[in-house]
Amino acid sequence: MKREERTRFLRDFLCGALIGAGAILPGVSGGVLAVIFDVYRPLMETLTHPKRGFLQYWHIFLPLGIGWAAGFLGLARGITTAYQLSATATVWLFIGLIGGTFPALWREAGKEGRGFAAWISCAVCAMGVFSILFYVRHVLHTTVEPNFWWYNFCGALWGAGMVLPGLTSSSVMMALGLYEPMMQGLADMKFWVLSACLPGMLLTMLLLARVVTWLFRRHYAIVFHGIMGIVAASTLVILPVRYSGWGEALMSAVCGIAGFGLAFFLERLDRKLPR
Repeated sequence: MKREERTRFLRDFLCGALIGAGAILPGVSGGVLAVIFDVYRPLMETLTHPKRGFLQYWHIFLPLGIGWAAGFLGLARGITTAYQLSATATVWLFIGLIGGTFPALWREAGKEGRGFAAWISCAVCAMGVFSILFYVRHVLHTTVEPNFWWYNFCGALWGAGMVLPGLTSSSVMMALGLYEPMMQGLADMKFWVLSACLPGMLLTMLLLARVVTWLFRRHYAIVFHGIMGIVAASTLVILPVRYSGWGEALMSAVCGIAGFGLAFFLERLDRKLPR
């Protein structure tokens, strides 16, 4: 494997790991990270036309898939532990990642112009998502008893979170009382939990992908500016406002800077390795 190929593999592996980790971190959308790391459109095209998409993007999805598995399954225990040690610092790590790549998202959204309709889409999506997430996180207080069908529902939420950037599926699970048992099941590698969530995840992604791809092709600027508004809103709603002390505040700052630096590093790699 040539040096350039190894570098691309590393870049895609790291992106996949972060997307997988973001899918299970409360308040963070795996779909948002997929958009930010420029793998969202290839994913949608492949889900819409599997054969054609796989032949075109297999070199991306191989390291991306391995990284996703590592982030989603291998880091489930680590992320849960980190979240328990300091939820604030862990969230700031992902905020730094999003902030560090937002300029690239801005450039991508403006590739086909920024008309009035695009700005309206951005504003409406931002206000709508912010209101919904704020309600789920701070108002809704409903719990359910975990079972096979509820875990399948969790998988459907994860799938929707990949196809619909900004949908923070883990936050919804926390509101329903499903997040902790799901994370514990994944950390313990319980097969029945994993087998329960995967069908819902894959089916949801396949059903929604064709609609989203059609919207991109017909209304690129409007849809992408809407996604940009979703990214901004989903980031604002998870901004930590309470800290246990100066130690946690300092650790949060370090994590935020580290996330920003990692995002900058990945973007530099992406510029050196054009798709």
